[in-house]
Amino acid sequence: MRALPSFTRQLIGLLTCGALLSCRPDATTTVTLPPETDDGWSEASHGSAAAPNYAEVFADDVVRRLDIQMTAAQWSSVRANMTALWGFDFGARGPGFAIPRKDPDYIDVTLRSHGRTWSHVGFRLKGNSSLGSAWLNGNYKLPFRLNFDRFEDRYPEIRNQRFHGFKELSMSPNFRDQSLIREKTAADIFRLAGVPAARTAFYRVYIDFGEGARYVGVYTMVEIIEDTMLASQFGSDTGNVYKPTSRFLVFERDQLEKKNNQNADDWRDVQAFIAALHDTTRRSDPLAWRTALEATFDVDHFLRYLAVNNVMVNWDVYGALPQNAYLYNRPGKALTWIPWDMNEALTANSLALSLSMNEVNGTQWPLLRFLADDPVYFALYRQHVAVFQSTVFTPSRMEALLDRHHALIAPYAIGPNGEQAGATYLSDAASFTGALATLRAHVHSRHEQARTFAP
Repeated sequence: MRALPSFTRQLIGLLTCGALLSCRPDATTTVTLPPETDDGWSEASHGSAAAPNYAEVFADDVVRRLDIQMTAAQWSSVRANMTALWGFDFGARGPGFAIPRKDPDYIDVTLRSHGRTWSHVGFRLKGNSSLGSAWLNGNYKLPFRLNFDRFEDRYPEIRNQRFHGFKELSMSPNFRDQSLIREKTAADIFRLAGVPAARTAFYRVYIDFGEGARYVGVYTMVEIIEDTMLASQFGSDTGNVYKPTSRFLVFERDQLEKKNNQNADDWRDVQAFIAALHDTTRRSDPLAWRTALEATFDVDHFLRYLAVNNVMVNWDVYGALPQNAYLYNRPGKALTWIPWDMNEALTANSLALSLSMNEVNGTQWPLLRFLADDPVYFALYRQHVAVFQSTVFTPSRMEALLDRHHALIAPYAIGPNGEQAGATYLSDAASFTGALATLRAHVHSRHEQARTFAP
């Protein structure tokens, strides 16, 4: 139950004492109060007992509005914190930047959406190149993250506060994406192909930086993996969750960030996986090597992920850079690969993996090279490519998905209610419209290449 303001509790206590005629001036009276409802609070919308409401938060047929309010002093504190971390102030337009290892600090903001208000919500900026680029150029369309009970120790009345069942959410500004739909579309494609991925939805976001609400454009809200996605799509969230920045050459703890179970000094699952991958004795016996590897890592699932990833082209991942994935020790299935951060998907790039992966070097990317070199695994990968391109990644099905997403956000991307200068990555209205045609052409090209590779 949400606590009422202190003056309201005191007033109700005095009224109760008067009614009972039994209170001394220093007496303590315990009163059971109904939940506060004047700002739209309810157990379903704000409480922790309710299940995550995906239909409400991750609706596919509407672009909901999200308003965030901070004070001018808070915005100044954000700028000071970012200057300390990144070395330059907002809009400094310096020669470049180095990405710091530490995340920005949280501030306490008020959030309004779905006709309700959430108080003392944790808000912090997030990201690497997306954040650095926006900050460098003074672009108010900043990537950020929300934590709804971050400040519960300071404000006990919001203990275990949730947003329709969600504790944390990530807001992607669709950086480097003139279509504004690639992050959501790629996540949808993964799930259509049977590869679990975070749920996503479009939001139009307004932020008051202390001088009045400012429209900062169309964002993609992304579900947090360790918060709700695991339980929703895997049925369990008890196993270790890692966000690796590792090439899996050797076990290095600082390259395998734990997102849960941080107090348990237990890394045996990922250590066993890396050891099995590099077991030179068993690699001379392919069957023994595959058996040992599959005991630690869900290989078939990874090969399905790899087929989907390579066909549609999602280049900013393992094989180009050691990032943008999670590993989950799924009960009964060992470590399972989960894709993440897909704003660079569905676009050509020189760093993208080819379908054959012939260019991959085993001394840099052993997980890819060792699997591709095994005839059994490579045949299974080709089979996943064939199934994906013939059942999911068909031009007609992909065009329908792209067209639906484009039409949904168009009124909030361009035109009188569209994104505004200083808070957008769009070059102009023509770039947004033309990006849809580019995506359609990309789908046709990749479908044909996949059909040729795995007929």
